[in-house]
Amino acid sequence: MTNPAENTFESTDRPNVDTVWVDTHAHLFLIDDPVDEVLARASDQGVKWLVCPGVDEATSLASEQFARDHPGVVRWSAGLHPHDASSWPDQADRIADLASRADAVGECGLDFYRNLSSRQAQMAAFADQLALAADLKKPIIIHCRDAFSEVHDMLESAQLGETAVLHCWTGGPRWTKRFDALGVTFSFAGPITYATGDTLRLGAALAPPERTMIETDSPYLTPEPLRGTNNEPAHVHLTGARLAQVWGTTVEQVSQLTTATAERVFADA
Repeated sequence: MTNPAENTFESTDRPNVDTVWVDTHAHLFLIDDPVDEVLARASDQGVKWLVCPGVDEATSLASEQFARDHPGVVRWSAGLHPHDASSWPDQADRIADLASRADAVGECGLDFYRNLSSRQAQMAAFADQLALAADLKKPIIIHCRDAFSEVHDMLESAQLGETAVLHCWTGGPRWTKRFDALGVTFSFAGPITYATGDTLRLGAALAPPERTMIETDSPYLTPEPLRGTNNEPAHVHLTGARLAQVWGTTVEQVSQLTTATAERVFADA
């Protein structure tokens, strides 16, 4: 039986030409290479489409433009990242307007690791964006770092179910179980492939396959064995392959499950 915490992972090959992937979190506006080239490489690796999440008004506008330029391949979201939550009163109306025509709300949430905005400002901005997603009946892409308890309680109150997407989930078994009880969707990124990711992999083993997606968080968090290079959507299959090892199933099955989840969560996109 597969040990979820096993940290050996070396292959960079795309496992099967028939696998289809969705990268649910790629900041195209932060990638240095031309977007056409980035998307072409992603397509070569089986990426059907991706989500480009904004982190403030300017990047949400940029994400919208990418989606206009690449219909059917790029979807987008509008939101304010917790690092900039102090500017929410100034940006709220414009981001809400963008979100009304976006595919999702976010990236938003809480980051109590860096605390670049006060915790009070972060929680106020997150609460408003949770309410915005509920009003618009759209998915919300959530950043959670060193704030599991607070994010959990706010999601428990919001009752958004699977439309609450926990971006780059890093919780261990305890928090995975608690969030699973809320019916949320988990999205795994490069850290699941890292040698230091044993606790994360133990948590991922408990994530419900029918509510799990994968992502790159490009240009950050490049998966092994490419860590140390810039990340991009073409690498998402490496995370999928690692998740297959954790679940003790095939890469093809993970491809089917995570793509089906993404298609359902972003159904109205």
